[in-house]
Amino acid sequence: MSLPDFQSLMLPVLKAFTDGSETPVREIRARVAASEKLATEDVERMVPSGQQTQFADRIGWAITHMGRAGLLERTRRGVYRLMPEGERLLS
Repeated sequence: MSLPDFQSLMLPVLKAFTDGSETPVREIRARVAASEKLATEDVERMVPSGQQTQFADRIGWAITHMGRAGLLERTRRGVYRLMPEGERLLS
């Protein structure tokens, strides 16, 4: 299985916030990788610059777009929580 694009990861990312608490991005990445049953090699593949993995990059873009849409809120660096609009969308 190949790594999904960031749009395809948006719903799994939202579902990873279902406990309602502030959650670090590293925890979200772990939850999404497990829920989507992604292969280790897909999760660890690096972007061409070698600065981060493609998976981390795509999760980051999904979070960025959902934050701009008012679904997620950044509470501090690398930590987010689900906004009421995100909760409504999931229900």
